[in-house]
Amino acid sequence: MGLNNLKPAAGSVKKNDSRRGRGEATGNGGTAGRGHKGAKSRSGYSKKVGFEGGQMPLQRRVPKFGFTNINRKEFSGVNLDTLQEYVDAGRIKDEVTIDVLVENRLAGKNDLVKILGRGELKAKLKITVHKFTASAQKAIEAAGGEAVTL
Repeated sequence: MGLNNLKPAAGSVKKNDSRRGRGEATGNGGTAGRGHKGAKSRSGYSKKVGFEGGQMPLQRRVPKFGFTNINRKEFSGVNLDTLQEYVDAGRIKDEVTIDVLVENRLAGKNDLVKILGRGELKAKLKITVHKFTASAQKAIEAAGGEAVTL
């Protein structure tokens, strides 16, 4: 096999070079494959998102209930065992900040971060984030570290 005899798999490339609506002689003049009448035959037609041909759309059929707080603050959680893994792997040294977490892809750069208390922490870390759970804060201080709230 060489570069000179490479070709795509049979049936994977289909060239559609037929131009529609260019007269009767082409075989697709007249309605240009759009059929007769109706919204889809007209220019400027675009189907609305979720349109189901006039049937009541799914997003209107399903019941809606509850309450959505528009002021909710969404925190990105990082567990203690995850931090300990990263310390063992040498990816985190002695200080943990938002930048360190973003660098290690544990949080996004615009995320609010909360340290959660799953697992155990052996390393002495100074952690500076937005929030801590009570158990996480206790564990960090028990390991000789420091929990600083932003």
